[in-house]
Amino acid sequence: IEKTRENFRLLYDTKGRFALHKISKEEASYKLCRVKKVFRGPKGTPYCITHDGRTLRYPDPDVKTNDSVRVEVPSGKMLDYIKFEAGNTAMISGGNN
Repeated sequence: IEKTRENFRLLYDTKGRFALHKISKEEASYKLCRVKKVFRGPKGTPYCITHDGRTLRYPDPDVKTNDSVRVEVPSGKMLDYIKFEAGNTAMISGGNN
């Protein structure tokens, strides 16, 4: 919100509803995206596609499908990645028991 100089992130609460979570200005400069597909394009250029439709060229070679990447919002560059592996904390929003 520009008028009040506040930043929020839209998250799920414990009952699966959307809730606003206040964040700092530094945290508002990036976004977490889940990798849906990793492949090579024309001339062998590596690409990865995220859950929100972003195409990231030349990702880290260790990034695989279902990993999470930290994307800088203004430039769209990949800053960091988190491997999808056993032992990581995650939020589950649906499914069967």
